[in-house]
Amino acid sequence: MTIGVLSDTHSLNIPAALIERFKTVDLIIHAGDICDLDTLKMLKKLKPTKAVSGNMDENGLKKVLPVKEIIDCDNLKIGVTHGHVGPGPDALKNAMTCFKDDKMDVVIFGHSHQALNQRVGLTLYFNPGSPNDMVRAKFFSYGLISIEAGKIKAEIVKI
Repeated sequence: MTIGVLSDTHSLNIPAALIERFKTVDLIIHAGDICDLDTLKMLKKLKPTKAVSGNMDENGLKKVLPVKEIIDCDNLKIGVTHGHVGPGPDALKNAMTCFKDDKMDVVIFGHSHQALNQRVGLTLYFNPGSPNDMVRAKFFSYGLISIEAGKIKAEIVKI
């Protein structure tokens, strides 16, 4: 199984290279700050899509998207949150706090616009960065997570 991961698209144009790549994945996960319903609908037309709400999402999205989601994939648990809810401004710490009572194999988050692919203990913390942020991100990026025979391989893809 291959999962396409993105976050912090903020109603901006999503690069064509990302859209083309996501046509070949099995599942899309958006870690918040989609900001508008049209972007979510476009992703759902590509492939099955799971998403959580972020701090910048319009009220309509906040009503239909959870702040936290747990997805079971091939006997692995994937937690998804935006990373804005927690004890402070650090998105990684907020994501860790969000799932502190859950045994997760992977925690996907966004909010910081900074790509991260890091293990802490037995959990992989994964932030795909932003595919279109021209202010805070060091580069445009998205993520790919492959699950095969119970093993997880995650990569940050620079655009």
